[in-house]
Amino acid sequence: MTQTPDPIVNQRLDLWLLHARFGRSRSICAKIATGGQVRINRQRVTKAHAQVHVGDILTLPAPDRKTVMVIRVVGCAERRQSAPLAQLLYEIVPETV
Repeated sequence: MTQTPDPIVNQRLDLWLLHARFGRSRSICAKIATGGQVRINRQRVTKAHAQVHVGDILTLPAPDRKTVMVIRVVGCAERRQSAPLAQLLYEIVPETV
């Protein structure tokens, strides 16, 4: 009898950033997390081991480092995958005026 593993519903912030391809290595993702640049549900995070849950809202620097992006966590992955699959882990929250 084969059972499918339970889906991952929470994950360390640095690992989630790595799997979602917001950094090239885990150490870079840990620096982003510990640098106080990330917020989980409006709470500033300074620990790389902070837990990210499905449904959380993350605020983090945009690639241009001049603005921020707001994303909703849609899923967690066990390992880093291709970019199209990594984009399925989050959705960008549109700005409201």
